[in-house]
Amino acid sequence: MLRSLHIENYVLIDSLDINLPEGLGIITGQTGAGKSILLGALSLLLGAKGDAAQISSGAQNCIVEGEFSAPETIRPVLEEADVEWEGGNLLIRRVLNASGRSRSFINDSPVSVQVLQEIASSLVDIHSQHQSLRLADKRFQMDVLDHYAGCASDVEQCRRLWNVILSETKDLEALHERLSRLQADKEYNTARFRQLDDARLRDGELEELEAEQKQLANAESIKENFAAVSALMEPEEGMSIEASLKEAERLLGKLSQLVPGAGELAERLHSSRIELADIAQTVTEMDSRVNLSQERLEQVEDRMSLLYGLMQKHGCASVAELIAARERYGEALFDSTALEEKAAALEKSLSETRKAHLALCARIHSAREKAAPGLAEGIQKSLRFLELDRAVFEVGIQDAEPSASGADSVTFSFSATGAAPADVAKCASGGEISRIMLSLKALMAKYTGMPTMIFDEIDTGVSGSAADKMGQMICKMGESMQVLAITHLPQVAAKGKAHFVVEKSATGDDAVSTMRRLSDEERIKEIARLLSGERITPEAIANAKTLLL
Repeated sequence: MLRSLHIENYVLIDSLDINLPEGLGIITGQTGAGKSILLGALSLLLGAKGDAAQISSGAQNCIVEGEFSAPETIRPVLEEADVEWEGGNLLIRRVLNASGRSRSFINDSPVSVQVLQEIASSLVDIHSQHQSLRLADKRFQMDVLDHYAGCASDVEQCRRLWNVILSETKDLEALHERLSRLQADKEYNTARFRQLDDARLRDGELEELEAEQKQLANAESIKENFAAVSALMEPEEGMSIEASLKEAERLLGKLSQLVPGAGELAERLHSSRIELADIAQTVTEMDSRVNLSQERLEQVEDRMSLLYGLMQKHGCASVAELIAARERYGEALFDSTALEEKAAALEKSLSETRKAHLALCARIHSAREKAAPGLAEGIQKSLRFLELDRAVFEVGIQDAEPSASGADSVTFSFSATGAAPADVAKCASGGEISRIMLSLKALMAKYTGMPTMIFDEIDTGVSGSAADKMGQMICKMGESMQVLAITHLPQVAAKGKAHFVVEKSATGDDAVSTMRRLSDEERIKEIARLLSGERITPEAIANAKTLLL
């Protein structure tokens, strides 16, 4: 339940501290006094979107703080948010600053707005004036039936499975699209991959072939030049260069004893002779390696022609780029196989998810069918108590395409005259909708375990003895839970343990709203005001006292 509420700098409320009782509490006030502002502040506390316009004129921020006693069901949510569980005692605070940003706290631990929103439905149910319009919403009708049937958790699981189905279906469609593109290119990629793979490509090979081809193509000229070099170094007639240098070295050696420096020259000739001998040997070896094979030349040129042709065909500037192209074609072929395996696995998973979803839909349908007559009977009984003596209320279940909420659609049908009921959205008046909504709320309160329910003029369009009956029903709800009822009807206002009034006062150019608990004497006057208007008559006072008995 909501034990206390503190509001500071929220719209017309400068500062408000109010303690709220168990059972039924009544809230009244002139039209425009700020009752809806009070609900707006509470909604902000429970995770509604904040806006800088909600901050009072001249203030830097606004603060809304509420003290609750909470059910055990929200404990896992708090523990996941690192909020200490203090035996169900919750102090929720939300601070909204001038930039529109807000900070939220539970038991002084910072939390996200999402946490507030997640626990809100377990703390307070606010029936605002516009919520009666939801009665025509098929989704709302189904939610009511599901809570009554006790299958809300199954429906939530159904929603999760449906989201998985949507996600897997989307992924499978994307896979099939990719596979379709790959299949269209598969033959092309296969041919290109095989052509490049059969070529046994090696990086740097073309440069080696070009060098070999140049040598093979000029082999005869190369050999002729090597032969000429050898002939010059070892002439057929006369002494060879090496022999001449050896003789010169010997003579210089003899002179070394007679001429300074001759020995050094002899050593230099010795080194030169060794170097020339090595050069001659190398020339011979290089000459022997030169291949005059026409067959090998043809092989090299054929290989080069193949590589050049592949480079031109694939738009590559080098063998390295050809190798990269081969890898791309190979990866495309591998991707096709891998995607086919992935698609098969996803199809299997989707099939299993669909089966689980349909099985859950069947279970939910059974629970709804079983619960529908009881829900209809309970609402009809309440409507007749609320002086719709001939009211007929039915809950219809029709087959529908499988979806997040199952495989059903739900229709609430109503007749105030006992005639064949029609869709409630098409035949119920404003006062009838108010009574239907109160009947729904009263019935659902028994099944949801909601600790606090707030009614914002749920009695709109109702008067006289029917209003008194609505007051009795609201008062009955207050016996098992906390109920706060904002009302303009004296018959409803006379019910309950505590009565609060919302008032607006002017201070200069500004208006300020306040809320306070009425004493017994003040309560008589407030109900008399509701009966007679601004001019309170003795008859109205007497009538108010009678209502309060």
